[in-house]
Amino acid sequence: MKTLTSMLSPLFKPVDFSDCPGWRADRQIEAFRAFLRSAERVRERPYKSGSLGISFEALEPIFADSRETIVESNEAARSFFEKWFRPALIETTDAAPGFVTGFYEPEVIASPVRSAEFHVPFFRRPHDLVDVDESNRPDGFDPYFAFARQTPAGLVEYFDRPAIESGALEGQGLEIAYVASPVDAFFIHVQGAARLKMTDGRLRRITYAAKTGHRFTGIGKILLEGGEIAPDAMSMQSIRAWLAANPDKARALMWNNRSYIFFREAGVEDETLGPIAAAKVPLSGGRSLAVDRLLHTFGTPFFIHSPELRAFGGEHFSRLMIAQDTGSAIVGPARGDLFAGSGDAAGEIAGGIRHNADFYALVPRVLLPEADQ
Repeated sequence: MKTLTSMLSPLFKPVDFSDCPGWRADRQIEAFRAFLRSAERVRERPYKSGSLGISFEALEPIFADSRETIVESNEAARSFFEKWFRPALIETTDAAPGFVTGFYEPEVIASPVRSAEFHVPFFRRPHDLVDVDESNRPDGFDPYFAFARQTPAGLVEYFDRPAIESGALEGQGLEIAYVASPVDAFFIHVQGAARLKMTDGRLRRITYAAKTGHRFTGIGKILLEGGEIAPDAMSMQSIRAWLAANPDKARALMWNNRSYIFFREAGVEDETLGPIAAAKVPLSGGRSLAVDRLLHTFGTPFFIHSPELRAFGGEHFSRLMIAQDTGSAIVGPARGDLFAGSGDAAGEIAGGIRHNADFYALVPRVLLPEADQ
């Protein structure tokens, strides 16, 4: 136990639940249900521990207890979390405030076959795309890349977005479905998943399978730096409006983001839940959080307080969230992406979230024995 305690990062500053604004007004039963999905998932395989010290080993008995405890009310859920955890405010080394954005699962009309209207494809993972790590990384190959293309001469950088959208993968039978709008497809790549309302009446889902490995480049930042959109007007909606108003420049702008996502098909077993994400559980709207997976451990609860965020309703955002996803733009100890749900209404919520926030990690009490004395 001493070893576990000594691993905890000094960025965690223990506080009391009474110090978390809005804690007692939150509906913790919703967070408990999301937590329980992770608890069921880790029966099969444990999560990797993040470097800040909230280890899977410390979370494991809490997961086990959640599977055996009957929790049917907010009060019972609150008692469960208070029993096992102690909140700790995350203080960054540069004293910068925490920051949250939003993401969602788009819903779009799609066709199983190419046509004049539906001509923009979503691709499955190509056969020549291979995972790269230190065991097979070629000399001089960018250490950022986790994927590469297998060729007779060895591993090389995979085709990027401009190359793929210019036809580099045509003729391989990788197409899953087609949509009408390149802009819709682009934002589905950014979100990493989508529900497809097929022209034949079926509801299908695609979710992340792999990517080319190139760095993600946010086109919003390019528009911001170019003075095309004012800082206080920046949102997903304003980016879409700019693309619609500048069709002659849209493709070139989107091609700045060389990262390209490959998808796999997944079922829609429960329409109230989102796609299965990095933590291998379906995301819960308003309760699942994407975090930096190198720093944090999936399944960790976070109480997020953002006084200026009102997109979910209410005077401010004060909610218990569960770390169940990650993203290439989510970097840092107090950086999160809030899953808003599925469909257009969720997109309206997610697109407007760019707010400072306080991050209270719920740390297993076993890691903070001194704080409980």
